[in-house]
Amino acid sequence: MANDIKKVVLAYSGGLDTSVILKWIALTYNCEVITLTADLGQEEDLDGVDEKALATGATRAYVEDLREEFARDFIFPMMRANAIYEGRYLLGTSIARPLITKRLIEIAHEEGAQAVAHGATGKGNDQVRFELSAMALDPSIKVIAPWREWNFRSRTDLNNFAEQHGIPLPVAASRKLYSMDRNMLHCSFEGGELENPWLEPGPGSYIMAVPVEQAPDEPEYIELEFINGDPVALNGEKLSPAEMVKALNTVGGKHGIGRLDMVENRFVGMKSRGVYETPGGTILHVAHRDLEGICLDRDTMHLRDSMLPKYAECIYNGFWFAPEREAMQKLIDETQKNVSGTVRIKLYKGNVVPVGRKSPYSLYREDLATFEEDDVYDQADAAGFIKLQGLRLLGYKK
Repeated sequence: MANDIKKVVLAYSGGLDTSVILKWIALTYNCEVITLTADLGQEEDLDGVDEKALATGATRAYVEDLREEFARDFIFPMMRANAIYEGRYLLGTSIARPLITKRLIEIAHEEGAQAVAHGATGKGNDQVRFELSAMALDPSIKVIAPWREWNFRSRTDLNNFAEQHGIPLPVAASRKLYSMDRNMLHCSFEGGELENPWLEPGPGSYIMAVPVEQAPDEPEYIELEFINGDPVALNGEKLSPAEMVKALNTVGGKHGIGRLDMVENRFVGMKSRGVYETPGGTILHVAHRDLEGICLDRDTMHLRDSMLPKYAECIYNGFWFAPEREAMQKLIDETQKNVSGTVRIKLYKGNVVPVGRKSPYSLYREDLATFEEDDVYDQADAAGFIKLQGLRLLGYKK
């Protein structure tokens, strides 16, 4: 192993995998291990996680509240772009990785560490996201990926290592139905019966949103106010970015909103089936898109939309800090300068239905759109417009 690695900063959850990784790195590399546990709104009790890290061999343990930064600097820019991967996935796991990596690199600089480490497996997308982000932020910092290095091949191997080294085993670890990832934007589920794409997700895959059968039988109306493409108030109450996401999760989850069951294409080359819950993010996406309908010029909207598949791929594939994503963000943010106003939404049985929208920058003109008599639009002018548009089609097909 590399002799030049004296100190490593590890992304640490306190669970079995990262606890084993902590001890394994310390023993294998004969180095100090510093841990970072990031609070991204995963609704877990993080009390004592620093003590556990220190007891397992860490020389220092950071536990940091990154919720506001996550919502403000990562979720909201992505929402301004209306980013969706493969037309369905709202990128809840993907968007969290660059923030965690950013903080890992910052702590590495502060602590004089030569490497950072993560617990992502060699089959998934997260390893790519962590490592590409680290390369973009500081290519001199090495990345340790134990799942690609060690000889452990099963959960039993990890349990045995933990027992040998006195690492407390989580009581529920052996009973977990799914591989899960949760933050304030979403909760994802993989494994279990979900590995068979024909089987319906079981009841254990409902955490943030109720089944639609259990949602209220009466619709609920909410009003969401935006400024420059970002949500700022819910039902007239001003909220911070993190508060906004949390509040929308609560109201959306109650109505069974934001459930997604899909087979997606991983960046590493395989297909995987996952279930995602994104109640607040789904409301934000639908409302923002609806407000743009009255605030954005047609060609501006279409130009921005043409970039969305590439923008979403940048996030999914781990290129948040890449120059192309940052360049697209600048253009997208320029389009959002007049996306301010209020959207009225009906929430009912898993559905998010915009029913009203208004904006001081509205481009909608009732006097132009009306089916009643008007003095501003001469319908006869349309004949010449159509004729000119069709010139290139003349003689196209014989």
